[in-house]
Amino acid sequence: MEQKKIYLTLENGRVFTGFSFGAEGEVTGEIVFTTAMTGYLETITDPSYCGQIVVQTFPLIGNYGVIPADFESPRPRLTAYVVREYCEEPSNFRSEGTLDAYLKREGVVGLYGIDTRELTRIIREHGVMNAKITREAPDLPKVQKELAAFSVQKAVETVSIAAEERYTPDEIKRRVVLWDFGAKHNIRRELVNRGCEVICLPQGSTAEEIAAYKPDGIMLSNGPGDPEENQGVIQQLRRLNERKIPTFGICLGHQLLALAAGGRTGKLKYGHRGANQPVKDEKTGRVYITSQNHGYAVLPESLPDTARMRFSNANDGTCEGIDYTDRPAFSVQFHPEASGGPLDTMFLFDRFMELIDANR
Repeated sequence: MEQKKIYLTLENGRVFTGFSFGAEGEVTGEIVFTTAMTGYLETITDPSYCGQIVVQTFPLIGNYGVIPADFESPRPRLTAYVVREYCEEPSNFRSEGTLDAYLKREGVVGLYGIDTRELTRIIREHGVMNAKITREAPDLPKVQKELAAFSVQKAVETVSIAAEERYTPDEIKRRVVLWDFGAKHNIRRELVNRGCEVICLPQGSTAEEIAAYKPDGIMLSNGPGDPEENQGVIQQLRRLNERKIPTFGICLGHQLLALAAGGRTGKLKYGHRGANQPVKDEKTGRVYITSQNHGYAVLPESLPDTARMRFSNANDGTCEGIDYTDRPAFSVQFHPEASGGPLDTMFLFDRFMELIDANR
């Protein structure tokens, strides 16, 4: 295959020269890395990566091909995909094609052949920054000026569904509204597996519209971007909280629930993205290994007395989960649906079911 040179320019002025795969084009985004060793299809189709250039730290990607059953959304939302090496001849009985062909079909720019280990170290030391992929060697002052002015806009609006969607189990035991801010498919699947009729609603839904479905519980999904930008959702969530409907928030949903309670969030230096993040249960002392994908965290000192930090990150102490004492609600920063990743915290879905049943 002919190798076509392309260039990755970081906001700090560093330029990497690599080769093109997937779609060809020039794109700008926030550059982040994920340490997950498997689950690249789930990463590529995770809506929480909207607006971002994603770097895989694992050196070989694409070896089991493209498997649509493993997708976490109908199509990729990331801006570009950067790998050390991609596999041109995948081997897996479920594979339906190559990663290169899939990215071409979906219009996602790919870059390979650079030292992703060095790139990851730069992001860790400097922090998350903007970057641009170009087909020609960059005019550095011009590109840096452009990158300094770039920000991801309307991320949640971009990835949320446009209209109501319903998913029904063989036997309906509960009705749950899944408020979609960029929900991964496996959240819905885990609810359906537990006998929930799942009604997915767009991010622009009002408290009254959600309550009109008479849900037994409300799931606040994951999603991309700065949580504090979603002021309309936060306002509606405050009104919804007054109804004291059992609520479970995951990732962005966790952050929005805290903001609605009067808390604050802050941006992490380089975020938590991968399938090996240790999380400590402050109540029991037990540590779980979790899948995570977020660049912001709830500031625990900003929480009201009715919100107690239940989980913390064992590496840096950041808030990983909150229990609310004034209403039947809890949230976690990590992904208990775990696709792809460890299954340690899948029990939180059962906890949500117990919360629903106890408050009927």
